[in-house]
Amino acid sequence: MRAIVSPMSLFANDSAYQPLAARMRPLRLDDFLGQDHLLAPGKPLREAIETSVLHSMILWGPPGVGKTTLARMMAELCAVHFVSISAVLSGVKDIRSAIELARQHRDTTGRKTLLFVDEAHRFNKSQQDAFLPHVEDGTVIFVGATTENPSFELNNALLSRTRVYKLQSLGVPLLVQAMNNALQTDALLSPRNLSATDEAIETLARAADGDVRRALNLLEVACDLSNSSLNQEVIGEVLDSEVRRFDKCGDIFYDQISALHKAVRGSSPDAALYWFVRMLDGGCDPLYIARRAVRMASEDIGNADPRALQLALNAWDVLKRLGSPEGELALAQAIVFMATAAKSNAVYSAFLMAQDTVTSTESYDVPLHIRNAPTKLMREMEHGEDYRYAHNFDDAFVAGESYFPEALEPTEYYQPVPRGLEIQIGEKLSHLRRLNAESEFQRYKKKGASDD
Repeated sequence: MRAIVSPMSLFANDSAYQPLAARMRPLRLDDFLGQDHLLAPGKPLREAIETSVLHSMILWGPPGVGKTTLARMMAELCAVHFVSISAVLSGVKDIRSAIELARQHRDTTGRKTLLFVDEAHRFNKSQQDAFLPHVEDGTVIFVGATTENPSFELNNALLSRTRVYKLQSLGVPLLVQAMNNALQTDALLSPRNLSATDEAIETLARAADGDVRRALNLLEVACDLSNSSLNQEVIGEVLDSEVRRFDKCGDIFYDQISALHKAVRGSSPDAALYWFVRMLDGGCDPLYIARRAVRMASEDIGNADPRALQLALNAWDVLKRLGSPEGELALAQAIVFMATAAKSNAVYSAFLMAQDTVTSTESYDVPLHIRNAPTKLMREMEHGEDYRYAHNFDDAFVAGESYFPEALEPTEYYQPVPRGLEIQIGEKLSHLRRLNAESEFQRYKKKGASDD
């Protein structure tokens, strides 16, 4: 796709201020960022727009991917009347008014009306049914926008009269492109000669998470906060990263819970009991300690001894049932057990690694073959196609199958430690991973033979 070449939209009102996202709306299909699977030359939707042969449709996709912009662009390029209502603010009366307006416009000008319904999934069944006869007789070209799965949120009768187009989140490169375009071409930004580091723009792009409207709004706020340069310091203010802070009066309290946690982790039941009693003596709510004990069980013991988590939960339940001081003994029992249990932070480390992957990469789509497909529409969109049901295979394991997004390299986050139950878990995982590796080798070997 070509970059946005104009800072102003077809739909702008020059006399009033508009947010940057509105000012940067594209003028042409070639300028529309992303959605190549729908709008690339030769695609059916592109052909329908270019030939002015529009049909009723549902635009399904996450916020900020251009659903409203696309609907307005279709009306403009196809020279049809545009009427917009929001399901959040409208009822059946508003639907009837919009239909009547479309009918009057048809009778007086001969032009069709594109009725854009934002948040269409928020209309109930009777409200959705109100559109049906007017879609059927051609009074309106119905274009509904939804962030929810139309299979679940829209009536089958309405779905049968429309075509569903799935819009996708924009990747980081496209969001970076949109923001760089704005810095270079927007009439309100470009005269200020603002400079921006690549790192800062990419940080904003990742924070926007596929939403171009949010990316441009964040950029505009950042520009308002900066006199000359957009750097990480400015971006940090915009994103307002939540850094946890504590009152200085609470330092001793948090030091003590830290000491209790470290004593459990360090397999010192006596020190753990000491700090536990110290906190009770200082007036700490034992339920707070119970909640922290559950965290200790998962973070520092994990699957080396899964009984620790259950015992911590049992102690929490006893505390809620009996209160103090009776319930405190059950909590002491759980703390001593955890301190003496086999230790593993493998699950905790794997969880942190997975979090790092998620926050540092794009929001990749779920591969088609492992998507849920309970409806006809979803099956027609190839959801669940070629999925291999694990229980149909030996040991309920499909060697070589990948459940990661297609664009993401499979990663072995979880590495069991040679302690407690994780010894057996590690042995099983090693076996399964070996089967995966062998399956991969056989696939490449077979591919090499076919190439010969």
